[in-house]
Amino acid sequence: MGKTAVVTAGTGGIGLETALGLAAAGFAVTVVGRDAGRGAGAAERINAERPARPARFLAADLASLDQVRALADTIAAERVASGEPLTVLVNNVGAMFARRQRIDGVEASFVVNHLSPYLLTELLLPTLTDGAPSRVVNVTSAAVGVARRVFDAVEPPGGYYGFHWYGRAKLANLAYTLDLAKRLAGSGVSVFAADPGGAATAMTDGTLTDPRIVSPPLRLLWPLVRRRFERSTSGSASVAARPSITAATDPALAGRTGLVLGPPAVPVAPFRAATDPRTAAAVRRLSEAHAPVAAPARTERRD
Repeated sequence: MGKTAVVTAGTGGIGLETALGLAAAGFAVTVVGRDAGRGAGAAERINAERPARPARFLAADLASLDQVRALADTIAAERVASGEPLTVLVNNVGAMFARRQRIDGVEASFVVNHLSPYLLTELLLPTLTDGAPSRVVNVTSAAVGVARRVFDAVEPPGGYYGFHWYGRAKLANLAYTLDLAKRLAGSGVSVFAADPGGAATAMTDGTLTDPRIVSPPLRLLWPLVRRRFERSTSGSASVAARPSITAATDPALAGRTGLVLGPPAVPVAPFRAATDPRTAAAVRRLSEAHAPVAAPARTERRD
């Protein structure tokens, strides 16, 4: 049977480069994104370079947990129908917001950067287990270092600063990733985090030029902070994709789990706060409350 992979936010930037790398490694790749035009273009580019294993596009807005559920149902049903296993899931989706936004009452950065990949992974765990040995790769960020580390609620009190809130959501997802690796030990499903470092992508283009994304003390140093942002996002997406590709494909990682692969595409020490069992437990409670694996029952309205 052939190897298959799903890459979320795979129609451009780091996600597309990851998909290209997986295709080069012999995977039949499904890229997921919102825009059908970009999706068709991504599949066409992959197929032009690696025609032996056709790529394809699935449309889903990963900011919508309902669409995440529908996506998981589609992928799982297709794996059953085709008989091919799901070998790799790369949760590449990410978003940063300069101003506070909410999706169904939940802070948007937490939804996109954590709840969405959390829910997709949990819903596809039976499929990944059936296809073992298989791998989950969650894309993390160095922004976890500026995160508020309190997870009593989805959104902590105080002002909203997009870069810090993005880092907090990524910290939640990293804590979940490391906890999931422990949970799945011995199942045949390996779980990795991949830190791409910096790259010029649609997410970083424009957002990191707005001083509102950082806390007031950092705004006083905005020229220095902005230059640092510019340097950290000057790399190419193809280089930034290497940790994800390595985590998904490297035979040397077979049987290993719970590793963080840094920008050189080698294992690095995980951010310490993400290894705290109390953080993992708090993130788990929030995740289960706001993105339950069992879809909430819908009540019928009767007049």
